Amino acid sequence: MAMRELLSLQIRLVPDLLEVMQKRLEILRKIQLQEPVGRRSLAQALNTTERILRGEVDFLKEQGLVHVESIGMFITENGKHVLESLETVMKDVYGISDLEIDLQQKLKLKRVIVVPGQSEETEEDKKELGRIAAQHLLSILREDDIVAVTGGTTLAAMAEMLQSVKQYPQVLFVPARGGLGENIETQASQVAAECAKKAGAGYRMFHLPDNLGSAAFQSLKEDPYVREMLGLICSCSVVVHGIGRAMEMAVRRNASREVLQQLKNGEAVGEAFGYYFDRQGQIIHQMETMGLRLDNVQQARYVIGLAGGKQKAEAIIGIANAGFLDVLIMDESAAEGVSLLVQ
Repeated sequence: MAMRELLSLQIRLVPDLLEVMQKRLEILRKIQLQEPVGRRSLAQALNTTERILRGEVDFLKEQGLVHVESIGMFITENGKHVLESLETVMKDVYGISDLEIDLQQKLKLKRVIVVPGQSEETEEDKKELGRIAAQHLLSILREDDIVAVTGGTTLAAMAEMLQSVKQYPQVLFVPARGGLGENIETQASQVAAECAKKAGAGYRMFHLPDNLGSAAFQSLKEDPYVREMLGLICSCSVVVHGIGRAMEMAVRRNASREVLQQLKNGEAVGEAFGYYFDRQGQIIHQMETMGLRLDNVQQARYVIGLAGGKQKAEAIIGIANAGFLDVLIMDESAAEGVSLLVQ
């Protein structure tokens, strides 16, 4: 009997089963994202009372899913296993699995993973998107991989939520490019360092601005340190990158008025690695960036794209149509936006 059919029968016998299951899964998810977390803070996050929460936590504790200490609550390894297993079931029940398969076929990707929530609206949903991305990255890592990561808040969330029992001393994390001038916590070098720390891997940082002028770009390419770093970055076997909206990223990179007009005229929708794509995946403009180039991405063994928010739907479609993505991980709001635009 299929899992969906079995659960459907159980719900007919116990109508509130789904509601109770969803509520307890949400408690486990919140504990994992905020641990160690106190009962008061958890009750506020769940919009419930401490009295009601106490009974649920006691039940989860008795089942060995939650561990309570003086500094707060933690999810146990059994709790993590239950959460991961039942999240898959719940995605099936709520039709998210069908949405994943539909978008995977329409976007012509190896896999699409949809994470419940709206990561652009709440920090916890962004962490959840990062957690799922971190899990997937660890699941495909090989011992000698060079992993290139971009910056941004979603990649920073992935680094923050990465947890690994296994250590990867032979894996090397590198930034896909120099910095964009954003907060240090969200720069590619910092993301690489944090991922390496969590995975017991090595890392290298790249302390150069991404938006160099042409003369400085050509001069620095001859520097031994820059040559060595570019060699490592361009030989990466795994790429994890965020997906940006074209005009927004161009403005962040201080693009000239002429470039902005070019992007507007060409109807550019998405950006990755300094390349700007239209909805059909055609390159509208390429900026000189110190780091990963598209031909390096196309030669990588595995490419993961991350995105959150309905407003990124067109950008996601453009990047997917460019043809270098293997796996797309996005939140539910982004997936719904993409689904409305693709036929």
